[in-house]
Amino acid sequence: MTQLVPFPLVSAGLLVLWLLLNGLSVGHIFLGGTVALVGGLAFAVLEPPKMRLRRPLTVLRLAAFVFADIVRSNFAVARIILGFQPRRWTSGFVDIPLQLRDPYALAALACIITSTPGTLWVDFDEASGTLTIHVLDLVDETEWVRTIKGRYERLLLEIFA
Repeated sequence: MTQLVPFPLVSAGLLVLWLLLNGLSVGHIFLGGTVALVGGLAFAVLEPPKMRLRRPLTVLRLAAFVFADIVRSNFAVARIILGFQPRRWTSGFVDIPLQLRDPYALAALACIITSTPGTLWVDFDEASGTLTIHVLDLVDETEWVRTIKGRYERLLLEIFA
């Protein structure tokens, strides 16, 4: 059975997504099931590394931080775009040295940074472990380094390491 469905959660997720996008009918169940099986097999060919989730409750704390930061950042970017803040802001790049090396933790950090308005993941140098981000309203580089390392990297190290 594991040869036919090597990643059951991936296959189930693909089937559910297919049915949500196309509606529930016998034909779509059959077609979605086929897509789910092929997608699960294709995912197995990629041979993803095993994920180790050490502290699942820390995920909730991280999610709360991310949600608060996204809301706060939305208001800050809206003030800039709508012109409520005088034109004193400057954008720039920030280099952040990271301890993270787990690919799932790095992917989660990339999603967090990119989903926060006003910030963008630009580059990660694997050799040095340096992350480069772009910030729309860069006031203090050390504050960004402290935020990424203290709020996000620390929790991601607890979750994945």
